[in-house]
Amino acid sequence: MAMRADLLLYNGRIYTMDTAQPRAQALAIKGNRILAVGDDKELRPLLSPGAQAVDLAGRTAIPGLIDAHVHFGWYSWALHQGQVDLDNVPTKAEAVARVARQAQKVPAGQWVQGAGWNKNIWPDRAFPTAADLDTVVRDHPVALEDKSHHATWVNSRALELAGITAATKDPPGGEIVRDERGEPTGILLETAAQLVDSVIPEADVDTMVEALRTGISEAHRLGLTGVHDPGHATVLAALQVLRDQRELRLRALMHIPVHALDSALQLGLRSGLGDEYLRIGGVKLFADGALGPQSAHMLTPYEGETEGLGIPTLTPEELRDIVVRARAGGLSITAHAIGDAANRSVLDAVQHALTVQTAQTYLPSLPDRLEHAQLLHADDVSRLAKLGVAASMQPIHATSDMEMAERYWGRRCDLAYAWRSVLDSGAQLAFGSDCPVETLDPLPGIHAAVTRRRADGSPGPDGWISHQRLSVSEAVHAYTTGAAQASGEAHLKGSLSAGKLADVVILSRDIFAIEPMEILDTSVEMTIFDGQIVFPSI
Repeated sequence: MAMRADLLLYNGRIYTMDTAQPRAQALAIKGNRILAVGDDKELRPLLSPGAQAVDLAGRTAIPGLIDAHVHFGWYSWALHQGQVDLDNVPTKAEAVARVARQAQKVPAGQWVQGAGWNKNIWPDRAFPTAADLDTVVRDHPVALEDKSHHATWVNSRALELAGITAATKDPPGGEIVRDERGEPTGILLETAAQLVDSVIPEADVDTMVEALRTGISEAHRLGLTGVHDPGHATVLAALQVLRDQRELRLRALMHIPVHALDSALQLGLRSGLGDEYLRIGGVKLFADGALGPQSAHMLTPYEGETEGLGIPTLTPEELRDIVVRARAGGLSITAHAIGDAANRSVLDAVQHALTVQTAQTYLPSLPDRLEHAQLLHADDVSRLAKLGVAASMQPIHATSDMEMAERYWGRRCDLAYAWRSVLDSGAQLAFGSDCPVETLDPLPGIHAAVTRRRADGSPGPDGWISHQRLSVSEAVHAYTTGAAQASGEAHLKGSLSAGKLADVVILSRDIFAIEPMEILDTSVEMTIFDGQIVFPSI
């Protein structure tokens, strides 16, 4: 007897992302797998008696969307804890006022945390200081990450608890910003922020479990069925709790922080370990800082400067050592790289590792990755495909950063956020959000990739650096199949194909056919994860 379906989607515009069958009208699901893809007439007989059939009424269906770079654990934590939201706050004064309001809500001595401030959009583009916060908050330590999450703004109480004084030396790969007298100003760049992070109470696993439940519900509302997270022990532990309780309704790839590399090697962990719900990714390392605080590592100085090259957070020797040891142990590399020098350094390290590996080396099952790859040198674009390095990029950064990029990178922006150049080079391309740096919603990311314009239409009809735009199909591919390839799971997900996992998103509009600016007016009407309708919740 032929296998029967538990759920049938019919009368739809189904974009499968499968080149063997790009379009379909109906989709049959059995358990958590896709049973068949085709037209209404051939699939209707597969429906079991009493099973559910959903009339799509001509609406668009695509594979479940996968965010290939999201700090999902900490996004969920902030959502759950109610941290101070400073995203797009127009002035320093408003940022300080929001901190003051939050401080009034919590007991004296408790940390006030937040994120999202961006000095580059304030009238005064100088870094804020501890003194700015001290005027309104004295009884609470305060730690506020900037939009890039590469600069942390703290008050004097936080500096005191962390033991940071004029005598404190800059840690390797970081900087304690100081005034003319050598005193800390309250800004900590790159690894210097860890001095404060180390004295902030850690999230516990039980609370993180509850936070993740909140985050997963929000992910479903936005059509996300999978995430790639930079990795943290508490987040990984909480995801395992949810998986053990059969409540993990989101597919998670968790990277290994570079500080845990030795432990991972001793345990024999390898990239790709896990199942379709939770899987180990690569070793997450940082090659540089970010554009916002001008700590991205550059080959030549920032515009208007003669010396400023940003901050390389690892020496070339350290980078090579990490990559060689990780790959020899079957662990791929997931390297944060923003500036052209940082991207080149990572590619150089991978190339070096390939030259020294022996025939006995157990190669990682997942590709090495450049995370962000925001600025590439023309000589390095072709190297990604040649070295098998995937580009994990976030299209929303282009439209968010375009004025800042022009200001600091000038003519080099021709290869900034260069998705078209990367894709045409033959490299794998995966898209994500970098949430909470940007919105978790993938539709604005698709819009940015296709138009390179903001919601208000700026900078004009052609978009910013228009030759780097993608088609809607290419952008959706990067959020589905491309992300699945980056996690070594293209055989399981990323397209609506018979035998693959039944993760599906139903959209309110056909983003492949409408005017691209109208993608922002599109919403998710249904999310199916593992063959079950998870949004709207029933």
